[in-house]
Amino acid sequence: MLYLEGDPCVKTDMSGRKTPRFRQLEALMAVILNGSVTAAAADLGISQPAASRLLADLAKEFDFQLFDKRDGRLVPSQEVRLLEPDIRRVIELMRQISDVSADITKRKAGHIRIACLPGFATSHLPRVVAEFLRDRPGISVTIEPDRPERILEWMVTEQYDFGITDGFFGHPAVERTDVNVRTVCIFPAGHPLEQRQNIRPRDLARENIIHTRRDSVFFQELERRFQDDQVELRSHIEVRQFTAACELVCHGVGVSVVSELDAVKYANQGIAFRPFQPALPHGISLVRPIHKTPSLITLEFFETFKASLDPYLMRP
Repeated sequence: MLYLEGDPCVKTDMSGRKTPRFRQLEALMAVILNGSVTAAAADLGISQPAASRLLADLAKEFDFQLFDKRDGRLVPSQEVRLLEPDIRRVIELMRQISDVSADITKRKAGHIRIACLPGFATSHLPRVVAEFLRDRPGISVTIEPDRPERILEWMVTEQYDFGITDGFFGHPAVERTDVNVRTVCIFPAGHPLEQRQNIRPRDLARENIIHTRRDSVFFQELERRFQDDQVELRSHIEVRQFTAACELVCHGVGVSVVSELDAVKYANQGIAFRPFQPALPHGISLVRPIHKTPSLITLEFFETFKASLDPYLMRP
């Protein structure tokens, strides 16, 4: 058998079987391609003795001849020829793993699972995701809209990496970051309210109000402001999402008070808006599972999304 000189360097798996190292397989393929150990060493960027040692160790682990010598060149033995297709696949797979791991480290590969309120799935979130993915072609994203109760369930059971919700009162298995987004009064473009700088409840005394469901914290706070202004809130249509309210206002069936995040999307679609006074925050909670270690790319997206809200936040 043709064993090249070198000290044995044997790697074994848990069952005690000998397993070749990746660098040994690379050396083997380099010799197959170049026909000599010297040329293979130059190809790998190592010394000739180092290449010889890798091949000697591999020959002892395989326990069969690696090469025959023909016309001054090393050619693979019959046994190596049988293994060559599998060795090529292993080397290619290992290089793919190396490339992907490098992309992960550079935050250019991975998958993010996002649970959110339905309104975010069609308003603010898609723009943030699109900008985030622009320079990260290896990143994939799942967006799942649902009710706050389901989002909490997904966070607790660690089915999603990141959630956007409201009406969240805390859970020991969920980490939260609370933010308050400004709200505005929206109305059809050309409405007399467009002449005002700010809109108060008394300005809406004769208006049909489109509002969120009555059991929501947001509606209760809105109704309280009408009561403080000694004005009746003329309930016209009850909806679950701000986006639905925006669509209805576009069709001229009333006015509404919604998150500015949703209002800006409809600014060129037949509605106008003004700040609502006294200030009424839309509380949003950005949530993550406490016991699930977030990936680097998830943490980066979390910070990116949080920063995207900054222009719309209420200030003290």
